Amino acid sequence: MARTKDFDEQDVLTKAVHLFWLKGYNATSMQDLVDGLGISRSSLYDTFGDKHSLFIRSLENYRAGMTAKLQATVNNATTARDAVRGLLDLTTRELLSDNEHKGCFLVNSAVEVGPHDAEVNKIICNGDRELEEFFHAAIKTGQDAGEISPNKDAKALAGFIINSIKGVRVTAKSITDRKLFKDIIDMTMSVLD
Repeated sequence: MARTKDFDEQDVLTKAVHLFWLKGYNATSMQDLVDGLGISRSSLYDTFGDKHSLFIRSLENYRAGMTAKLQATVNNATTARDAVRGLLDLTTRELLSDNEHKGCFLVNSAVEVGPHDAEVNKIICNGDRELEEFFHAAIKTGQDAGEISPNKDAKALAGFIINSIKGVRVTAKSITDRKLFKDIIDMTMSVLD
């Protein structure tokens, strides 16, 4: 007879994201996971498989949460420029509100694990494509509405903004000067003129 789980799987995934995000994949041991997740080693293996499988699920869980936030930001914007600025502001606000200065879980994983792990790299690349699509759609809508200069390629602009965001995500690991990030956002927005 199968035992029922005495823990919430989503809660455990949220805790796993935090542990991997804080320590990194390589520095997080199985014992760290058992201690930090509050479940037994056997429950961890039975539910999530090995450490790598849990890491993959954690990355996917994080990415899905970020996608929902990005989509809400775009949906709540009144103009295309507001959508672009909202996406930039969301990224900066979340990074600067993190007292642990963890940076971005996806960027951290891309640097640490992505070059050596095809499955992780695929999740990172899919996340980048998804983010690029949000920006591309907002920029194209803004160009069609006359809010954003049509003289620049919308796809190239989206790629430039994503590169700026990745830089912000790395910088926020060590610098918390809100003015610096406001200046970066203002400069990034200026390419839309």
